[in-house]
This record gives sequence, structure tokens and C-alpha cells, in this order.
Amino acid sequence: MFDLVTPAYEDIVRAPKALLHDHLDGGLRPATIIELADEVNHALPSRDPDELGHWFVAAADSGSLERYLETFSHTVAVMQTEQALRRVAAECAMDLAADGVVYAEVRFAPEQHLTAGLTLAQVVEAVLTGFVEGTDRALTEGYQIKIGTLLTAMRHAARSMEIAELATAFRDVGVVGFDIAGAEAGFPPTRHLDAFEYLQRENYHFTIHAGEAFGLPSIWQAIQWCGADRLGHGVRIVDDIRPDGRLGRLAAYVRDKRIPLELCPSSNVQTGAAPSIARHPIKLLRDLRFRVTVNTDNRLMSGTSMSREMALLVEAFGWGWAELQWFTINAMKSAFIPFDQRLSIINDVIKPAYAKLV
Repeated sequence: MFDLVTPAYEDIVRAPKALLHDHLDGGLRPATIIELADEVNHALPSRDPDELGHWFVAAADSGSLERYLETFSHTVAVMQTEQALRRVAAECAMDLAADGVVYAEVRFAPEQHLTAGLTLAQVVEAVLTGFVEGTDRALTEGYQIKIGTLLTAMRHAARSMEIAELATAFRDVGVVGFDIAGAEAGFPPTRHLDAFEYLQRENYHFTIHAGEAFGLPSIWQAIQWCGADRLGHGVRIVDDIRPDGRLGRLAAYVRDKRIPLELCPSSNVQTGAAPSIARHPIKLLRDLRFRVTVNTDNRLMSGTSMSREMALLVEAFGWGWAELQWFTINAMKSAFIPFDQRLSIINDVIKPAYAKLV
């Protein structure tokens, strides 16, 4: 189907891509952070956009949890007003669209944006408005993107039921799913079982951060106790794969059920879930035909984009257009929008574009 041609970076940028795991507070433009910080008198490590961007990546690369968490203290601090949230969401949509992303699910935790007096509903409304504005502006520049929003509850807090109800309240106006995030160790997903049972009764989609900082028990609980549709990261499923390639019971179940893995290569290396891009389990998981997707996680902290993530995989594993299309279609198959919309993007956008990349 495809010639054996190594995809060039500029062609990867133009190719349609689908993104399922991207955090709104992890993808701000450095220049925007500086401008918004000035408005609220928030001190930053640097007021030079290039230097600040480098600081975020260096802090995330440092191996220090304290420095990594500090990066989010700066982005969240400047996302406390309706105007700031709208701007950040709009710029997120435009940046993703300019990178060739045709479908994205962007997640954020409403409970982290209340310090200036906004209600949870006002936070969600501001972000959704920003996504619409950014999508419309991207279209005027020749880029088409569809964005679905995931509402995240923090697993160390006690507002998951409230956020789950918030997500379903906005389900027909842009919010397509629910997520929990935060430290895995010591905060199992079963602490939020009432929220997950509620979501299942409401026939609603949800993913769970699992199998990144913690291992197989986190994945098992997310699937078998909580009923997750997808696994946020899930990279540690490789702990249930033997050196000869035979699958353990849990790994076999994940593959058999086609449970999507939201892998984030650069971020997985930063957090220690993978030793390097070249040794990332994504190759093994792809070879074994798991439902693998490629994602960015936190574009600012990883200094990355969807095109960069794919280019890194091309360089590391010698993959070509066939593999990049496979990842992209996997993501669209796994999206939380209705089936007919997923099928339309696959058949009308993704496949025709990749057919021209031979």
C-alpha cells in the first residue's frame, strides 16, 4: 500500500493526526504564560518566552518530582479567569490544528481553576467557548480540527462524583468523557468507584490514568473494578508480557478486548515509565497488535507536538506511513465521539490523505 519511504518531518506535519491524551494546562504557549502572569502578578522563572519554554522542559526532565509539579503550579496559576481559560483553550485548538491534528480530546481538571471565584460550570463553559473560538480561527487559516473535551477529577481529592456529574451535564455541548489523574501510588482508582458506577449507569465514556507511575494492579483495578474504556498511558502492561512474547492473563485480556492504550512516548521517558524512545515498549506493543495510540500528554513540558512524537518513532524504529496511519486510525476508532463521526473522519479525512503519501 505504501512505498518504503521514510516520512519527512514536514510531510508528517501535513498528515492528519488524531490525539486522545493531551492536558490543557500542559500545553500553554510560553509567551501566553508570561502575559497572563503579568495580569495576576504571578512570578515566573523567566520572562523570556524562549528561556521559559526551555525551563519547563528542563524541569520536567530533571527527575525531580518537586520540579515537575512546579511546572503545573505556574500554568494553573494563570488559568483562573474566564478570559484566561478561553484564550488558553483557543490557542490550544489553533496550535493542534496547525500541527495537522484533525481530531483531539483535550482534558483538564475544573477543580483546579476556582481560586478567582469561578464555579465549576463557569470553568467548563469558558474552556468550551475557547475551543469553539480556536476551531473557528483555525478554519479561517485553512486548518480543520474537531475537539472533544474530557473533564478530569484529581485522584487525591474527593470531588470525582461532582466532576462526573458535571461531565454528563455538558455531554451534548462538547464534553465527551471523564478522566481521573494524579499520583497513582496510594490513590487507587477504586477510591472513586461511585463516580465510575454513576458514569456507567449514564452510558458515558471514561478513561483512567493507570499503568504509568504504578504497575499492573493499577491497570487491573482501572479495567476490572472501574470499567475504564481506555487506559491513560497503560505502558506498564508490558510487565505482564514475558521475554518470549507470551502474554499474561491481564495483558491478554487488554489485547483481546481491544482496550486502547494512550501512550505518550516523550512523557513516558520523562516520568521514567520508559527508559528512552528507542527502548520504549510501544514497538513491542505495536508488534503484538495491542490497540496502541500515540499522544503528547503535556506539550509544553515535553517540548513536543504530535508531529514530533511521530517523527521520533520514525527515527527510532524505522517506521513509515503504514505505521503512522495505523496509529492514527487506532486513535479515531478509540475516540469518545459517536461512531458515525469517527467513521467519517477515518474514511473522508485520514485514509484519503495517507493514500496520497505513497
